[in-house]
Amino acid sequence: MKKKILISIVALIVLIGSPYAYIQYKLRSVQKNVTEYLTTDGNISKNDIVYNKRVFANLKGNKNWMVAIKLKNDNKTYYYYIDNKNIILESYSENGKEHVLNKIINK
Repeated sequence: MKKKILISIVALIVLIGSPYAYIQYKLRSVQKNVTEYLTTDGNISKNDIVYNKRVFANLKGNKNWMVAIKLKNDNKTYYYYIDNKNIILESYSENGKEHVLNKIINK
């Protein structure tokens, strides 16, 4: 009886924990790759990034996993995602208004 209860508890933890772990993995991966690209190929200093947050966007496909970047001396907040190994600037917001671009930035 104790063995069945223990197996049920472990199965429940795995069922609940797996989706959470997957979401965190995807968000961290996008954040790491976008930040790495911007600070190397994008010629942006890590010190110029004042806001670097993972965003679960609730959109279709890879747009679900985004990162929001805000730079010093820039009023815009930029939203990036990764699709087919391309880093894409999905949009930016400025003064509460969103501008959708869907522009590949790492060709």
